[in-house]
Amino acid sequence: MQTDDRILNGKKVLITGGLGFIGSNLAHRLVAAGAQVTLYDACLDPYGWNWTNIEGIQSDVHTVVADIRDEGKLRTHLVDKEIVFHLAAQVGREVSMADPELDTDINCNGTLKLCKILAELNTGAKVVYAGSRGQIGEPVYLPVDENHPTQPTDVYGINKLAAEKYLLLYGHIYKFPVVSLRLNNVYGPRCQMQHGYYGILNWFIQNAMTGKDITVYGDGLQTRDYVYVDDVVDAFVRAAIDPQANQEVYFIGSGIESRFLEMVQEVIRAVGKGQYVHIPFPPERESIDIRKFVVTFEKFHQACGWIPRVNLREGVEKTVEFYREHLSKYMRKAK
Repeated sequence: MQTDDRILNGKKVLITGGLGFIGSNLAHRLVAAGAQVTLYDACLDPYGWNWTNIEGIQSDVHTVVADIRDEGKLRTHLVDKEIVFHLAAQVGREVSMADPELDTDINCNGTLKLCKILAELNTGAKVVYAGSRGQIGEPVYLPVDENHPTQPTDVYGINKLAAEKYLLLYGHIYKFPVVSLRLNNVYGPRCQMQHGYYGILNWFIQNAMTGKDITVYGDGLQTRDYVYVDDVVDAFVRAAIDPQANQEVYFIGSGIESRFLEMVQEVIRAVGKGQYVHIPFPPERESIDIRKFVVTFEKFHQACGWIPRVNLREGVEKTVEFYREHLSKYMRKAK
């Protein structure tokens, strides 16, 4: 079932983290639908913001360079919005362990400020939150569904879970609608290509295209659920416009469990060159790594009719095609 984007025409929308990977892809979709889009991004490194991400829509969006922890600026830009897509976050799992205070400040305190402002000034807004598979931890059964217990293995997962609970709590008490989409491994165009702290599939494309070895930790048999960014954007749009989604948590993924080595081989095939090497897990990585992960998206399908449409091979090919033209703009950031 296709979404009717005409519902978004004229809607006042805020995207926190709007210059980043998923936020900018979402912005392109919303602009095409006629929404009045404000992008709110702190432009902090080493995160995925890039002015290149809004090429073609710069004049159609209002861009605010500000931190979600800046309550005054956030207040100014939340007051009149009808839809808030909350994507701003510290997204590195290893970073969260090295600097837990930073992760907590951005992911928890930043979200709490957003909750407080909406409760005070704008309970008419709908919030769609970018959650994470990291909120689960090591699965006790597969595929993971929304009833699965949560036992995160790192500070990032704990804080993303806490932020989700803050939003649902405030939404319940102050009567504004909230939807949390727990995202799996998202890949595709407009993802940063400067490091491998996150966006690992994209990072491997960069490695293959620039002649670097692709590094595979361990045996490469660990599994993940890779989902293409256009499908994720479609999930955000559906969650925003469908009231059946309100006050619920959903998993967004392909529903297909892929071995790490399968993903690497798809990257090498699509790029047309590349090689991988096996190395032992670094201790700090192995202690938080999850061996197997895949979700079912049945709950969100039942609520909003969503299904992923781009399989791994097609998605990797689309991503490689994008970076053949734009890679240099993602190896560095446009100022």
